[in-house]
Amino acid sequence: MRRIRPVKPSARFPVSTALLRRLALASIVANVAIVITGGAVRLTASGLGCPTWPRCTDESYTTTSEMGVHGVIEFGNRLLTFAVGVIALAVVVGVLLHGARRRALLPLAVGVLFGIPAQAVIGGITVLTDLNPWVVGLHFLASMAVIAVAYALWRRIGDPDGPTAPTVPGPLRTLALITTVVSVAVLVIGTWVTGSGPHAGDQGAARNGLDPESISQVHADGVFLLIGLSVALVFAFRAVGARRAERAALVLVAVELSQGLIGFVQYFTHLPGVLVAAHMLGSCLVLLATLAVLWSTRERRPASAGAGQVGEDGVREAVGGAVGVPDEQRRLGQLQLDQHR
Repeated sequence: MRRIRPVKPSARFPVSTALLRRLALASIVANVAIVITGGAVRLTASGLGCPTWPRCTDESYTTTSEMGVHGVIEFGNRLLTFAVGVIALAVVVGVLLHGARRRALLPLAVGVLFGIPAQAVIGGITVLTDLNPWVVGLHFLASMAVIAVAYALWRRIGDPDGPTAPTVPGPLRTLALITTVVSVAVLVIGTWVTGSGPHAGDQGAARNGLDPESISQVHADGVFLLIGLSVALVFAFRAVGARRAERAALVLVAVELSQGLIGFVQYFTHLPGVLVAAHMLGSCLVLLATLAVLWSTRERRPASAGAGQVGEDGVREAVGGAVGVPDEQRRLGQLQLDQHR
């Protein structure tokens, strides 16, 4: 008698790589969008539109007519958190139904899913602390962390299953990592600038006590350093023939220059709300462009790709003409061989 084997859910309801990647991209877009709507709450002085948390009032989880437009704005932003969470949950389900790639993708998908309620809790603490500027800054940075994990998931879905291999020499990978660290530092200092400025989220909210002009100058210095490092990456990648990495660095420089222009204009025009919102969007784009550069310094090969020899610095040297080895890998291998001679 033939034994009947249970059919896996991923076999019954298969989710393609293309669909899963679209879901992951939707998660990135949704998390960026909630950063902008959260900024709208602050810019419209609606941060305490719901004066408590998790309820909107002591008696109700929803806004009331007496709370006016500020209550509607704040409660609406809270509702959007559920929409973002639904998308993240859909990604987790998609990963589970994807089958073969489940083990590699599931931790990232779960990280995004659990990062959203964690970010919401921090948002609740900002309300309970009457919009303490340091907690508000932490709330923004938590959103950036979720976006970073969502981006990593999106990129990983499109990668093959094999081992990773560098596309640029070691020193350039280090330079890209330093650029990433500086980019994160600029984001952190940016929250300090925000905490010292006029858009507190409520007329009675405290500021962090830092001198706005001085901390803005520190922030600007960090931006100059970031742009300088990014331009250096463009020329360095070009010198070693890493075209994909060069294109990613060029996009990063363009985003940084646009973001810097918005920052300078908003500073000298006394921080109009529209430009502040655009600057928040720019911060998300700078983070994503920075991560794109970091990802461009390595690639994941198909599991069946030809293996090469391992050099003294631990970098796998591609054998010229090997199946599945791209031109950038062959150029890197040749560069490594030239360095050893």
